[in-house]
Amino acid sequence: MPNIRHSAPAARHTPEAPTRAQHLAAGDRIDAHRHDDHQIVYAGSGVLAVTTDAGTWFAPGTRAIWVPAGTVHAHRAHGRLDLHLVGLPADDNPLGLDTPTVLAVGPLLRELILAYTRDPDDDGPERRRLLGVLRDQLRASPQQPLRLPAPNDPRLAAVCRIVHADPADTRTLAALGAATGVGERTLSRLFRREFGMTFPQWRTQSRLYHALRMLADDTPVTTVAHRCGWSSASAFIDVFHRAFGYTPGTHNRRS
Repeated sequence: MPNIRHSAPAARHTPEAPTRAQHLAAGDRIDAHRHDDHQIVYAGSGVLAVTTDAGTWFAPGTRAIWVPAGTVHAHRAHGRLDLHLVGLPADDNPLGLDTPTVLAVGPLLRELILAYTRDPDDDGPERRRLLGVLRDQLRASPQQPLRLPAPNDPRLAAVCRIVHADPADTRTLAALGAATGVGERTLSRLFRREFGMTFPQWRTQSRLYHALRMLADDTPVTTVAHRCGWSSASAFIDVFHRAFGYTPGTHNRRS
């Protein structure tokens, strides 16, 4: 997985977080940068990945990503991306969050984001009222655990690399530990300590990330299920539906 460090000298500093809409082609990237403002990042179509030194957050068209002020982050487009950015001053934090977070985007919040980014130069009273409603909807948006944390321990990183390289790998944690020379109990402890989740929970997150990337490229659902390690298409559909609230077959139509 991509990884950037807050101390990286190459990271751009753009004091004001822009509010705008823009298009990104599949595979396009926005390199590491930071703002003095908070930012809401929403992909109206495609799948968006936001990476910091702490990990990668990913969001289809039913999710947005909150990026706090000062966070060095990079964007990656999977599929064609209709990107919508909303900047908020550093002293305006309606969510009270100081770490990146994935948020559910319902129909009303979606339309508010689209409308607010349509004409960023408009400073009229109607648009200011629109922002007030948008902030209220943000506060009411459920947070979603769609994140792939970046490992710090090299033993954990070795196992993560194997799983990321082949999501269909069905080896147990004990077998992966044997392949990397680390005991199962040690790895299990590392997953809980560094990621706050078990190995099966983390692997499901990893597989969902890969699945979203493949669906954004119009890969058939059955193929995605096979390549991402699910025993059947129905098992994949069930996990996907529980994570996102809709089936993978309707993913691109919903975006």
